[in-house]
Amino acid sequence: MQITVGIPGALLYYEYFPLWKAFLEGLGVKVITSGSTNKEIVNLGVSQTVDEVCLPVKVFFGHALILRDKVDYLFVPRMVSVEKKAYTCPKFLGLPDMLRNAGLDLPPLIETTVDLSKKPWNLYRAALDIGQHFTDDTFRILRAYRRAVQVWRRFRELVARGATLYEAIEILEGRGKSTGGPSLDLTVAVLGHPYILYDAQISLNLLRKLRSLGARVITPEQIPAQDIKGGLAHLQKPLFWTYEKRILGAALHLLDKGGVDGIINVASFGCGPDSMVGEIVERKVRKGRRPFMLLTVDEHTGEAGLATRLEAFIDMIARRKARAGYGGAGH
Repeated sequence: MQITVGIPGALLYYEYFPLWKAFLEGLGVKVITSGSTNKEIVNLGVSQTVDEVCLPVKVFFGHALILRDKVDYLFVPRMVSVEKKAYTCPKFLGLPDMLRNAGLDLPPLIETTVDLSKKPWNLYRAALDIGQHFTDDTFRILRAYRRAVQVWRRFRELVARGATLYEAIEILEGRGKSTGGPSLDLTVAVLGHPYILYDAQISLNLLRKLRSLGARVITPEQIPAQDIKGGLAHLQKPLFWTYEKRILGAALHLLDKGGVDGIINVASFGCGPDSMVGEIVERKVRKGRRPFMLLTVDEHTGEAGLATRLEAFIDMIARRKARAGYGGAGH
């Protein structure tokens, strides 16, 4: 009987699902996902977590509960660091512990630690640890790992060419690529964590709404790493949170090089790193006199109010651009 492993469709799913899925399938494992976030998943997660945790963590709990009776294992790696001299948010470090101690009667967790802060080859060691749950054949694990890295590179190439993370996943899964509405020659940068921006339930379909209003959307993942690094060079001291670095570096690069007519920063209520980096982003954008909107989301955020704010924002930057009488964005 084939072993089944569940991957919750939340948090780092949007960045690493192609890698994880290809590796596990290479070991003969059947991968099952929890699907897209919906109201049932949100309510499940909210009911099983304390009020103080952020909405993305509550949503992750809901996805784990949806998978509870469908799989043999839950894949919840402890993502400590994904680059040198930087770390992920504390919620990723403690996620397996939070799930295990919540009394949810979940399947066994595969919680391999991934820490690339000092030793990049730790990813291979993590792969060996995961693989040993299913086989004693080290060469089979190595082959599965190499194949997964190839899929991962393909995924990153799609993003580098302009696909969003979600679109890149759909392309790899053979489901095609989504398209936006008619262009109004407006470009809007939407800053935020992938697990907020690409989760239609959490973000209330923010990216799709902007496209339907005729805006071209840029997210931090679509900005080359060297440009992010160049933006961060303006800081007096480096940040040590990987995903906050990406958001802030993207904002500083766009303010320096132009190319956008407006910037929207999406933050999760109750997230400490978001609140600190969001304040820096807003100050820099205001100083650069660029149209800016801050959206803070939680489980109570309403879709109707968001739609009204987005329409007003797009209308404002369109009129501002028309008054300025220029042809290129970001001036």
